[in-house]
Amino acid sequence: MAAGSSNYWEDLRKQARQLENELDLKLVSFSKLCTSYSHSNSREGRRDRYSSDTTPLLNGSNQDHMFETMAVEIEQLLTKLTGVNDKMAEYSSTAGVTSINAALMHTLQRHRDILQDYTHEFHKTKANFQAIREREDLLGSVRKDIESYKTGSGVNNRRTELFLKEHEHLRSSDRLIEETISIAMATKENMTSQRGMLKSIQSRVNTLASILNSLVIAINMQIITAD
Repeated sequence: MAAGSSNYWEDLRKQARQLENELDLKLVSFSKLCTSYSHSNSREGRRDRYSSDTTPLLNGSNQDHMFETMAVEIEQLLTKLTGVNDKMAEYSSTAGVTSINAALMHTLQRHRDILQDYTHEFHKTKANFQAIREREDLLGSVRKDIESYKTGSGVNNRRTELFLKEHEHLRSSDRLIEETISIAMATKENMTSQRGMLKSIQSRVNTLASILNSLVIAINMQIITAD
């Protein structure tokens, strides 16, 4: 029974590590996709400032499809890893020996921290990608309105200049918003990291307290028996 239980635990750990490795690779590719989308938009945006071409900033249909596909794959991996962690938690709660249970809980907490980090990274990258896409959709709509006005009958040069200036103001505001979002995300990530460290410390303290409590009970039992 003991050997079988040990094999079950090791099998769960193997599954967790395999899923974590897959998630790590997927998240790196996911982040690169978002970065590529952003840089491509920036290059197209600079080109379009001096061009009357009404083609959208970026033909992002391929990127959008890749984004949706990868997002689904990562969500599935996160769900699987969550299930494995739940099984590990269920197994560790049934361990009868306190010292063994403490070791299992330590290992489980480490896998939970990794899951939490990957989940946070996934949602952050996904939110950034969607924000870039929505921003470009808005700017593309504004650009089309400007071009439509410029090519219409009875064009008023003065009003066209005002539209163009307003467009530049929007782009400047967009850059400021992006910088603000980056600062806020960095601050949030730092706070999340600190919270994770505190939780890890608390878990270790609780484990140590459990072990010490077991030792105290054992000593008291020996004293009672001796009396």
